[in-house]
Amino acid sequence: MALDNKVRTLMETKVVVIDDDPTGSQTVHSCLLLTRWDPETLEEALCDSAPLFFVLSNTRGMAAERAAAVTREICQNLRVALDRLVAAGRSIQPLLVSRSDSTLRGHYPVETDVIAAELGPFDAHFLVPAFFEGGRITRDSIHYVRQNGVEIPAHQTEFARDSVFAFRHSYLPDYVAEKTRGRIAAGAVQRFTLSDLRNGCLPRLLTLKENTCVVVDAIEAADLVAFARDVRAAVKQGKRFLFRSAASLLTALADLPPQPVAAADMAQWTRGGKPGAVLVGSHVRKTTAQLEYLLREPGVKSLEVNVDACSGSAGSAQLKQLLEQARTAHGQGFDVVIFTSRSERQFADPLARLAFGEAISAFLMALLRGLPEDLGFLISKGGITSNDVLSSGLALRSARVLGQILPGCSVVACPHDHPRFPDMPVVIFPGNVGDEESLALARRRLRGH
Repeated sequence: MALDNKVRTLMETKVVVIDDDPTGSQTVHSCLLLTRWDPETLEEALCDSAPLFFVLSNTRGMAAERAAAVTREICQNLRVALDRLVAAGRSIQPLLVSRSDSTLRGHYPVETDVIAAELGPFDAHFLVPAFFEGGRITRDSIHYVRQNGVEIPAHQTEFARDSVFAFRHSYLPDYVAEKTRGRIAAGAVQRFTLSDLRNGCLPRLLTLKENTCVVVDAIEAADLVAFARDVRAAVKQGKRFLFRSAASLLTALADLPPQPVAAADMAQWTRGGKPGAVLVGSHVRKTTAQLEYLLREPGVKSLEVNVDACSGSAGSAQLKQLLEQARTAHGQGFDVVIFTSRSERQFADPLARLAFGEAISAFLMALLRGLPEDLGFLISKGGITSNDVLSSGLALRSARVLGQILPGCSVVACPHDHPRFPDMPVVIFPGNVGDEESLALARRRLRGH
């Protein structure tokens, strides 16, 4: 993939986001989300008019080995698609982003290592975890999560105790050393502080080489706008960069205009003014609080999924019962709220935890496929749940982002020719975004309340 610098400057650029769950589009609009990554689909996305697109790998829900294999397949197919376009007379230089969680969970450095091996060499890879819409900022290379108005170092939050992606450090150079098991020492990590960004970091960008690891501060959108401007200037001068980021950086890199339909007017997408469904898979504390608030709203019917009865004959019986209840409630004009039981489970190891999650998701997707065909809308709560909704439950090859119904919550549309839910709006609502009322507010907006 290495190219002569002069040739690179003549190329089109396209931001290509390999997203480890489908919530990375939570700050953009009008672009494609791909749930397939064959060369033909990638070629179509590269030629799309939007300045960026997302490949939904869902690797955060996989073991590290499988995550590496999926990422490798995406990269190899992307290289095929790019080569085909070059042969057809169209050269596109991808600006590659490995989008992941703003609370530092995910397969780092597994995914960036694979991307570097398949599509490198790169002059640097950047960690940019700031996500302003979700209250995540980075100052003096320390990453913070805002909770109840208080900025808490990320390693002191529940996210750092994740059963699969636990970590001990909020100071990003130490986080890098921890996750790379010392392969990249903390002292070898370069730091771009707020003053660097605000005074201009182009000279430093031009000096980077040999895939240097760089961590980037940001406490407001203007910081990343300045950083992205300098990145684009460096790319025009031949530098090749890879990014491991949360969603806010994508807004700056894409430089999109305001979304076509305002968040408060999203009811115009609801099909026929019909009641919809809310599917809740996420188990983080914030989601549970939002669910409890939503269930106190008028006009909703709650359906709890017993996660211990999702397979075999018990699963079949539960599925039949829940679908009957959902159809009855929908016919009576209720929005159906389907949620997994909230009790915590203990697992022998991360693989057992992932396998359990996959079994629950399979049940939820079977439930989704049986919901009434005149469903007005769907809200999917949780990143991995949302990926499965798009790729399995709705079996979409791609979908286009309409915009954000709330900060950090994308709305996508099923295609016109969908066999069951044509043109249905689907809200991708991350588990750890919003306040207590946010889930209820998204539902109210879709109902026009």
